[in-house]
Amino acid sequence: MDLQQNDFDRLLFFEHARKTAEAEYSLNPLDADNLTRWGGALIELSQFQSLPESKKMIQDAVSKLEEALTINPKKHDTLWCLGNALTSQAFLIPDQDEAKAYFDKAAEYFQQAVDEDPTNELYQKSLEVAAKAPELHVEIHKQGFGQQLQAAEAAGPSSSTSGTKTQKKKKSSDLKYDIFGWVILAVGIVAWVGFAKSNMPPPPPSL
Repeated sequence: MDLQQNDFDRLLFFEHARKTAEAEYSLNPLDADNLTRWGGALIELSQFQSLPESKKMIQDAVSKLEEALTINPKKHDTLWCLGNALTSQAFLIPDQDEAKAYFDKAAEYFQQAVDEDPTNELYQKSLEVAAKAPELHVEIHKQGFGQQLQAAEAAGPSSSTSGTKTQKKKKSSDLKYDIFGWVILAVGIVAWVGFAKSNMPPPPPSL
């Protein structure tokens, strides 16, 4: 119950953050900090969506973060967030070679983030984990996650009263949580710091 409540609190927090960023963007589209917060919030919110929605939300996050980099190409937290977004995308792609291209791109952004802020342990850790990500991708998809992804996408958003379908959806959702685990946690830390700086109340601590 505690975990569910915590998830709900995070969902509310990041949904509020997304709306705030959207409103601020209409006032000042050249604020790289705001675009980074927006991208971070979308990555967080993506874990609460259905798989097709999740993919769309992560793609939206990538666009926002790339836009922030056109304003400030050396902004290390944006580079790092973009690395996480691309990693999330890669895990949702069943094809190993296609996913590897995303992992490689993500590693480049992590490296750039480290270059810009060499003392940041979180960036260094992400770079280390990125090297193991393709291996983890193979393992996860070996266990049938790829088929579940395709089945979930084929099922689409159509509603069904079938209990079996709900069960399958839940299983798929649990696996997605496992995949996003380290990415979401890491993005959350940076996003919360960013939001705190912009005078937003911090979310409840997660255990």
